[in-house]
Amino acid sequence: MLADKDRIFTNLYGHHDWRLEGARERGSWVGTKEFLDQGRDWITNEVKASGLRGRGGAGFPTGLKWSFMPKQSDGRPHYLLVNADESEPGTCKDREILRHDPHHLIEGCLIACRAMDAHLAFIYVRGEFVRERQRLEEAVQEAYDAKLIGKDNIHGWDLDIIVHHGAGAYICGEETALMESLEGKKGQPRLKPPFPAGMGVYGNPTTVNNVESIAVVPEILRRGAGWFAGIGRPNNVGTKLFMVSGHVNKPATFEEALGESFKDIIEKHCGGIRGGWDNFLAVIPGGASCPVVKAEDMMDAVMDFDGLREKKSSFGTGGMIIMDKSTDIIKAIWRISAFFKHESCGQCTPCREGTGWMMRVMERMVEGRAQKREIDMLFEVTKQIEGHTICALGDAAAWPIQGLIRNFRPTIEARIEQYTYSSTSDGAVPSIAAE
Repeated sequence: MLADKDRIFTNLYGHHDWRLEGARERGSWVGTKEFLDQGRDWITNEVKASGLRGRGGAGFPTGLKWSFMPKQSDGRPHYLLVNADESEPGTCKDREILRHDPHHLIEGCLIACRAMDAHLAFIYVRGEFVRERQRLEEAVQEAYDAKLIGKDNIHGWDLDIIVHHGAGAYICGEETALMESLEGKKGQPRLKPPFPAGMGVYGNPTTVNNVESIAVVPEILRRGAGWFAGIGRPNNVGTKLFMVSGHVNKPATFEEALGESFKDIIEKHCGGIRGGWDNFLAVIPGGASCPVVKAEDMMDAVMDFDGLREKKSSFGTGGMIIMDKSTDIIKAIWRISAFFKHESCGQCTPCREGTGWMMRVMERMVEGRAQKREIDMLFEVTKQIEGHTICALGDAAAWPIQGLIRNFRPTIEARIEQYTYSSTSDGAVPSIAAE
C-alpha cells in the first residue's frame, strides 16, 4: 500500500488551502526553473524513465507521446491540449485535481510545454464542471499574477494558458473530437492519420494529455524518475487516483499505488462491500466502457493495466463501479448501452446504427422478451462494431455487452425462460419503459 510520504495529491479532499500560497507550502513550484533549464530532451527522458503511462484510460506512455512532437520547428506553433472533459461514467478524479490541487496541473503544463517547445496550452474543461472551471481560472490568474507563467515569467519559458469550457458532450473526450470542439466545430472525431503531433489544433502540432498525466509530472521531476518507477510492477508503475462508486460502504476517490489487489483496496479505502463479500456480484473496473467482471474473478485481480487485461477487461481510468447481488446486471448493462447510444456522434455507420440496435435488443433482454439465439447474434454484432469506427466509442459501447454475455449468459437465459413461462401462464411482466 502507498505510504503517505509518496502521495502526490496531498490536498485531494480539499482540507487545505488550494490557492498558490497553500500549494507552495505543499511543495509546488519548487525547482521548476531548474527543470526547464535542463531542456526539452532531459524532461522527456525523465518522464520516459519514470514509466508514466497516460491516466485518461488508454495507458499510452506519456514520455513517448511527447517525443512525437517535431524536433525542428517548421514555423508552426506547438500546442499542449489538456483533456479535462471527464465524462466517462464512474470516473471522477480530474475534477478533484481542478478543485483542490489546480497548481499541480498548471506547473505540469509549463514543464510539458517546455518538453515540446510549446508556448500555449489549452485546458478543455467538461461543460458540467462549472465550479471546477472557475477555480482553475482563479489558479491560472494567480500564476499569471505571480509571474509563474505568461510573457517574461520568472522561469524563462513564456507560456499562456487558455481555459476552454466545453458544452457537455461525451464524445468531446476523444482527443480529435476535443480539437474539433475547441476550434468551434461540431465535436466529431477526425480520421487518423494525420495524428495530432503532426496536425492538431488549428493545423499545428499538438499533444493531448489527461489532467492527471500532466499534474503528476512536477513531482516526478522533483523526486526523480526512479522514485516513481519504483512503485508498482514493471510496465505498471507509479501512483494512481482510483474512484470507487456503487455498492461499497464508503464510496471514495483516493490515491493508491498501482499493482495492489482489488480486495485490499476495497477493504482499506471503502470499508468493504455493502452487505459483506458474500453479497458481491460484479464490478466494472475502469469506467463504464470496460467489460464487467464477475465477483469470483475479481477477488484476486491486480489493479493495474496488465492485471485487468488478464481478466479480459480494462483498467481504464481506475473508476470502479461495484455491484452487489441486489443489482439487475442485465438492466445495468442496458443502461450503459442507452448512454452510449445517446452519446454517439453519428459519424460512423456501425456506431450510429449499432448502438441503437444493441440498446433495443438489451431492452428486450432486460424483460426476458427475447430468444436465446439472439444472445449469440448480439455478441456477433458487437464484434462487427468493435474496431470498425473512427474513434473508440463503438468499442466502448460493445465491450460492456461482451462482458455481460461472457460472464452472465446463464442469467440472461434464465430471464428469457422466466418470461416464456410467465407468458404461457398469463403472468404480467413489467416493462422497463414503464419505470
